[in-house]
Amino acid sequence: MPEVDGLMEKSCEALCRSLVAHNGIQAESADISHSVLYTSLMGLLLVADKKAEIPLGSGQVGLRNVGNTCFLNAVVQCLSHTRGLRDYCITKSYLQDKHSKQEPVLMNEFTRVLSGLWDVDGRDTVVNPSRFYSAFKEAVPYFSGYSQQDAQEFLRFLLDRLHTEINRRPAKRPPGTDTQEPKHKIFRLSEQAAIMWKKHLERDDSRIVDIFSGQLRSSLHCSICSHYSNTFDVFCDLSLPIPKRSGDRVSLKECLDLFSQEEKLDEENAPMCERCCRRTKSTKRLTIQRFPKVIVIHLNRFTMSRFSISKSTVCVSFPITKLDLGPYGPVDCGPVLYNLYAVCYHSGTVNMGHYTACCRDEDGWWYYNDSSVQQVPDNQLQSSQAYVLFYQLDNSAMRH
Repeated sequence: MPEVDGLMEKSCEALCRSLVAHNGIQAESADISHSVLYTSLMGLLLVADKKAEIPLGSGQVGLRNVGNTCFLNAVVQCLSHTRGLRDYCITKSYLQDKHSKQEPVLMNEFTRVLSGLWDVDGRDTVVNPSRFYSAFKEAVPYFSGYSQQDAQEFLRFLLDRLHTEINRRPAKRPPGTDTQEPKHKIFRLSEQAAIMWKKHLERDDSRIVDIFSGQLRSSLHCSICSHYSNTFDVFCDLSLPIPKRSGDRVSLKECLDLFSQEEKLDEENAPMCERCCRRTKSTKRLTIQRFPKVIVIHLNRFTMSRFSISKSTVCVSFPITKLDLGPYGPVDCGPVLYNLYAVCYHSGTVNMGHYTACCRDEDGWWYYNDSSVQQVPDNQLQSSQAYVLFYQLDNSAMRH
């Protein structure tokens, strides 16, 4: 599409010149990312012009197992149904977006797989991910060999490596370019969180961050002086504990409640109190400060002991629509609703397991078992094998 690319190039340059001229910004110091302008203009054109929509196939295409790669196949199917990521890859917008001049080898191979899965001509009934897997193992040698791997661990490494290749920020920032906090100033909680988020984006800013990254708040309450201290951390998934109790079924809400409940810390395990200047008995609580567009929820089924790893087979029931995470966010934030669009399952034991996925499209839910694809009713989604849940923020939900 050379004509469209040329038009976009001129549009980006014109918009950048206009912003510089009308705002009195020095051109050499203007903090305007050409790649961000390109991506934004492309998005606007796609929204404005229905004819410019990306031509896509059904997506009902399997992935060949190339040697204990069911963990990879299941995760890739879930990511391929993450529309914001899929469209970004297939249009290859990352080539304009990224800061690095190096070839994004892994992203290119990942895009090749997604393009095969969503080929409008339907030329493939099964896509071979071997080139993508080889590129991934080259980038992450920990996954070398053909032994079975953990799907959630693979997902974390994959998103991290893709982010690194397409980061809009340079790997090393010049000294003095980071945001400086004014000293001796007391900030409101929301201001503290915003400052930390801005610092994060100064180093790590990509479409991966746009879609998957959120912000956790860890609040520490001293039992001696009642002082509250807060720290903020970026997350790309929530790893939830599964309550241990009699019975074979719990709810996702119970897992979230356990994740966010106050934890009592004795003096030995508590950090230093900022006001007391010593270790004191404290309570700690985790809440979501900033909600991501897509929240990945990992049900922590595997527990490590000194000599072994065990797996929980408790069935965790989860809502398909309108999962409300508002109660786990800032005070009085109101409902924050998410809808399920993909599930990664793990069947079998710790040593002899198999991964599959269920993903939703306009026609309903589809079950992906390596190269096999078949439609399933949504009442079959609930299972004791559910391992990783993918939820999309509802467009009507309030963002924080």
